[in-house]
Amino acid sequence: MKRMELLLLGLLIGGLVGIMLVALFAPASGEEFRKRLKVSYREALADAQQASLARRAELEAELARMQHK
Repeated sequence: MKRMELLLLGLLIGGLVGIMLVALFAPASGEEFRKRLKVSYREALADAQQASLARRAELEAELARMQHK
């Protein structure tokens, strides 16, 4: 479990450093960058919600099959 926590911490720190570097060296203005970031965030959130709903439907169908056996 400790290795997984370290991996997640490393990914988080790496992501934050990456975001800071992009923000510092991006050719776009700060306002344009924030606008793009918001759009990307909303798209990622919508994709995650859609995947979550699809997975929930799969699990509910599997549960119903298991209950009928």
